[in-house]
Amino acid sequence: MGNVKKLSGAVTAISFAVAAAAAHAEEVRVYNWSDYIAPETLEKFTERTGIEITYDVYDSNEILDAALLSGRSGYDVVVPSTYYFTRQLKAGVFQPLNHELLPNLDNLDPELMANLETIDQGSEYSVPYMWGTNGIGYNVERVTEILGDDAPLDSWALLFDPEITTKLSEAGCGLAMLDSGDEMLSPAMVYSWP
Repeated sequence: MGNVKKLSGAVTAISFAVAAAAAHAEEVRVYNWSDYIAPETLEKFTERTGIEITYDVYDSNEILDAALLSGRSGYDVVVPSTYYFTRQLKAGVFQPLNHELLPNLDNLDPELMANLETIDQGSEYSVPYMWGTNGIGYNVERVTEILGDDAPLDSWALLFDPEITTKLSEAGCGLAMLDSGDEMLSPAMVYSWP
């Protein structure tokens, strides 16, 4: 993630143009994470501009990476996480943005923009779309009921210790993870570090 701040699995999503869409385009093709844009937002955009949206979704950075690095994806706007953006930028898959067509750049958070300078100076190829973190959530009462008062509530053992996960699973507690190696590798390394 370079020098961009990463807090507890933070993902700085970035959107950018992959193919410079003409100002009078009849269609804009967008490739994004699922559930990032409400369907009514897309409908309102088309109503106001007359531009149709082809909106496709993916469920992991790896899927997006494969689409972009395989050649001409056909998308005008894509929304990868920062780490993948830097790899894709080095591979030359993006075209520069026309800042004259993006008047709201002045309204973006200056601190976030300063952080992003380390990966895309002057926002030549990207603008921030969303910033957030991925975390772990659990029902403290239920986990304590199953594992006892010494349950490791402050440890990745809740996800990586087979004895603990077996007890939780046998008690009917589900475990769900993002389907992304990038999201799991860091916590697994932290857990296994001596």
